This record gives sequence, C-alpha cells and structure tokens, in this order.
Amino acid sequence: MELLKDFPVVIELPVQWGDQDALGHVNNVVFFRWWESSRIAFAERVGIVRYHPETTLGTVLVSIKCDFRKQLLYPDTIMIGARLAKLGNSSFNVEHRLVSKKLNAVAAEATSTMVTFDFAQQTSVRVPDDIRSAMEQLGSV
Repeated sequence: MELLKDFPVVIELPVQWGDQDALGHVNNVVFFRWWESSRIAFAERVGIVRYHPETTLGTVLVSIKCDFRKQLLYPDTIMIGARLAKLGNSSFNVEHRLVSKKLNAVAAEATSTMVTFDFAQQTSVRVPDDIRSAMEQLGSV
C-alpha cells in the first residue's frame, strides 16, 4: 500500500463492531490498543520480545502521542505501519501510521517513546547492541 511504503513493519486488523462508541465511530481508546499491537509487531521484528522471558530486560512505554485524522466506522479493515523514528541511548521512538482500507486514507498517526528497562534493577539501560543493530538494519526516517 502506497501510504505505508516507508514503513517496514505493517499489520492488518479488522474494525470490530464493538470498537464503536455511542457516536457510531471507533472510540479513541481503541486506537491506543492498535498502537500497542503495532509496537509489539515492531518489537518482535527487531528481537526485543525475546529478551523479557530469558532476562530481566524489556521495554516500557513512557510516552505516546496520537493525532486523529479521520473517523473510522464499522465495517473496515485497517493497516498500521511502524518504523523507527529515533534511537537514543536507552530510549527509542516508534512512529505509527494507521490507514483505513475503506477510505484509502491515513486515519491517525502516533509516536511511541519506549525505554529499555531492567526490571530486576528497576532502572533504564542502554539499548542492547544486537537490538540497536536490528533497528538500524530495519531502517529509520
């Protein structure tokens, strides 16, 4: 899809009937669940998910910003792209773009700020070199 051509990680999800609110459009809370699904797909792709079960390292979401562009209605199918926007010492930003297939338009965009975290020590840590390398190979803006 042209609107997501610069996003190396793309997931596709159906809009569910229960995603709508009393006003008849997808409730804004649902977008944040979708951003989570997109972050997890990104994390799986670069290998972050494998860290948590074997070690005390993982990631935490410290900030998320969302800009709504279009209303979404049932029925529809959405596609969400994720890409690395910024890589710091212990943090990184993932940029998301949500596209409605029915509208063929961007319905929302978001940026998630993640921090690599040592759960045993309860402190942020540097993004591991293998994850850093995987992120850089995946591509960034």
